[in-house]
Parts: sequence; structure tokens; C-alpha cells
Amino acid sequence: MLKNIVELVKVKTIVTIIVLAVWAYLAVTGAISADAVNNVTLMVIAFYFGTQYERKGSQ
Repeated sequence: MLKNIVELVKVKTIVTIIVLAVWAYLAVTGAISADAVNNVTLMVIAFYFGTQYERKGSQ
């Protein structure tokens, strides 16, 4: 379990969480449109989970 926690707190994970938090804040405050939030969020999540899937497939 400790190994899973350590792998969860990787740089990529931290960057993903920060990007999603910033985009969510900007969407709530109305600084950007909902379409922009949707597009960026989907790109970040797809990249993150795509690289996780790729890494598990190569092991």
C-alpha cells in the first residue's frame, strides 16, 4: 500500500491536480468559458491516464 501512495505522489500527478484545480477555479469565477475548461480538463486527464495505462502495459 505504501508503494501505491508513493507512486501516486509523482510529479505528473501533482501537476495534473494543480492544473485541474486552477482551471476549476477560473471556471467558477467566470474568468474563462466552460468550453475551455472542458477541453483542457479532458486533455490533461486523457494524458495522465494514457501514460498510466501505457506504463502498466509495458511492465
